[in-house]
Amino acid sequence: MTTTLMLDNLCLIRGGRLLFSGLSLRLEAGAVLSLEGPNGAGKTSLLRAIAGFLPPASGTITLEREGAVFSDGEERGSRIGWLGHHDGIKPQLTVAEQAAFWAKLYRSASTDGPTVQHVLARFGLAALADAPGQLLSAGQRRRLAFARLVLSARPLWLLDEPLSALDEAGRGQAAEAIASHAAAGGIVMAATHEPLGVACQSITLGRKAMVA
Repeated sequence: MTTTLMLDNLCLIRGGRLLFSGLSLRLEAGAVLSLEGPNGAGKTSLLRAIAGFLPPASGTITLEREGAVFSDGEERGSRIGWLGHHDGIKPQLTVAEQAAFWAKLYRSASTDGPTVQHVLARFGLAALADAPGQLLSAGQRRRLAFARLVLSARPLWLLDEPLSALDEAGRGQAAEAIASHAAAGGIVMAATHEPLGVACQSITLGRKAMVA
């Protein structure tokens, strides 16, 4: 499946302050992009704009998927896997219940994709399948959030500090998930202060965005 994300002359303003302007880029299927820059440079705001949570001051954001073009934020959002600072883990539901809910929600009637059991094992959570969310550590919650991304089967992943709270093993699992998603034709964009552990492009945000 072919997926392309295009930003054209994008400008973002928050609270009356210019974050950056003139940002244009094109990401094809298989791309991994690291967003870099100091706090307040607009990394999270860019992710939110692409996801449809924040309207840009000017410019366009377009996601193409199998020949269909999605410029509306709500339409794009239904094709985006989001991992932000809030993990969305329900305290009373078990790990297995939450993963099964996400798989059913995102895939609807489709049975394609990995099983819940396989994904939990992939992130070292199989032994915690019956544990309620409220008993999970911060790192375990983060790994469960990554499991949700995999189960969502959405082509574009937007990740905000995805490695936070993860130990060395968890970082390895996250890197493997990102690399696998890209290898399968997905696109990953991550705001991070640390290396993702995979080969990637990078962009430094500021008043003028610089692509490397």
